[in-house]
Amino acid sequence: MFEADNIRNWRGHDVVDPDSHKIGTLEAVYVDTATDRPAFATVTVGMPTRRRLVFVPLAGATVGPGYLKVTHPKNQVKGAPAIDTDGELPAEDEAAVFSHYELSYQPGMGGERRLARR
Repeated sequence: MFEADNIRNWRGHDVVDPDSHKIGTLEAVYVDTATDRPAFATVTVGMPTRRRLVFVPLAGATVGPGYLKVTHPKNQVKGAPAIDTDGELPAEDEAAVFSHYELSYQPGMGGERRLARR
């Protein structure tokens, strides 16, 4: 396995946890607005009639043949803050995404968003 050069190219591939349990499918990549580097991904989870997108950090993620492996266990990811499949993450909910993974959160200097979908 290796780190993905361009994680956006893996959209539609399976996302698995450290034990290779499938979590869902990579839907989108959110970059840190301060660095423009990939920070979080949204993963499609749920039953066909009740799909939602959950957020997972991309730090330490690696790719294998046809999948993206993240560093967080399936149960933690599935319990992460979620949005509808056609929704957007409200700016006021960004802190909850970081908090779920025990990551520090600080909005931009002018109070701007920390995450942007690419």
